Amino acid sequence: MSDLTALTATRLVAGYTAGDFTPVEVTRAALERAEQTQERVNAFVRIDHEAALRQAEESTERLRRGEPRGALEGVPVTVKDILLQRGSPTFKGSYAVGAAGPWEEDAPSVARLRESGAVFLGKTTTPEFAWKGVTDSPRHGVTGNPHAPERTAGGSSGGSAAAVAAGAGPLSLGTDGGGSVRIPASFCGIYALKPTYGRVPLYPASAFGTLAHVGPMTRDAADAALLMDVISAPDPRDWSHLGPAPHSFREALAAGAEGVRGLRVAYSPDFGGRVAVAAEVAAAVRRAVALLEELGAVVEEADPGFADPVAAFHTLWFTGAARVTQQFTEEQRARLDAGLREISEDGAARSALDYLAAVDERMALGGLMGAFHERYDLLVTPTMPLTAFEAGTEVPRGSGMKRWTEWTPFSYPFNMTQQPAASVPCGADAAGLPVGVQLVGARHSDALVLSASHALFEAGVAAQVPSALG
Repeated sequence: MSDLTALTATRLVAGYTAGDFTPVEVTRAALERAEQTQERVNAFVRIDHEAALRQAEESTERLRRGEPRGALEGVPVTVKDILLQRGSPTFKGSYAVGAAGPWEEDAPSVARLRESGAVFLGKTTTPEFAWKGVTDSPRHGVTGNPHAPERTAGGSSGGSAAAVAAGAGPLSLGTDGGGSVRIPASFCGIYALKPTYGRVPLYPASAFGTLAHVGPMTRDAADAALLMDVISAPDPRDWSHLGPAPHSFREALAAGAEGVRGLRVAYSPDFGGRVAVAAEVAAAVRRAVALLEELGAVVEEADPGFADPVAAFHTLWFTGAARVTQQFTEEQRARLDAGLREISEDGAARSALDYLAAVDERMALGGLMGAFHERYDLLVTPTMPLTAFEAGTEVPRGSGMKRWTEWTPFSYPFNMTQQPAASVPCGADAAGLPVGVQLVGARHSDALVLSASHALFEAGVAAQVPSALG
């Protein structure tokens, strides 16, 4: 292939085995793409040229000797600047975090990447402490969409989505507390999975508690399965980790289209009329649902039937933000993102009883979805009700909205229930902005969500999604 940045991780691994190219060649191409796009997209907080090339040279030598470290030997990866990475500052988009460190520890998922032989290109942008569904921060500025840099990449893992879409590495680690891998995946035309809570270890624990998940952001489901096989390994620092996965996620994809045949699929186009969905988004999602039917799924239009849990989510989210900023000085607070400062003050004013009432609503929602998945294997919805809007704003201008949760009604409920949920690229609007379809499974059915996603890719679901490469 003339453009190494267009290859998936799965194809890179096969190419290394065949001797078609080396990790050094691939890493140089990915670094060049990162630099080419950085000024107009701003996907990176830090691009680690020297370290990445050194790792690539070491990887090339291990492959030459026939001694790869692991499944991701020589594959370029990026890491959201929320997760700890040894030797690299983790600023979390905030002036409140100093550069001095020491930066001596990897987060569990980052450690697994290192052990598998991956090559770290750099850290990707995030809003301050990953608090909102778009990516801009006082410290690192605004991240644009590779398809249209004046539009948002989404968030809070917007830098990771932009990097993958632009060709600056095929794999990235993101975090998702209310949609933060799925929102930017939908806007940037890539794949992302929010796994079942606890399937991928997380350390240090998030201030947003058990809403926060670590997940893969990739070009397709096959790469996500490859990455999940690596990062889902146990880590003793996370007491809530689920333990070893019962089966390989890559093996779960082996059935291909046959893995969809007979699945009971509930299609909810607008949560029972509760959500206004843009016409072009709705049409693209309907086409993806039709593909599932063609593959043999039994599709029924059905709605889970829950009221919008946004008030309870806000209690959980805003108190988490208050916890993040609890020890900050007045000088540090003055430099915070204004929206983060506002929700932190709101959260600090809420009581323990308010929090426990939100937990009660969360548990009720989880029970409702558990019963729903007794009838249906998958729930299918739009990932987002709209395509990417103007960058640098929390909500679309002129919408009358105030908070990012108002335009993400399909994502945050499934953080409350801890279910696996993926965004699959399925089309574009007239302006060429990508659309995503969301597949939601019962808790612990990550392999099923990946398998159905892979079947959609194999059936050409992403054929109408324009490429951001170039």
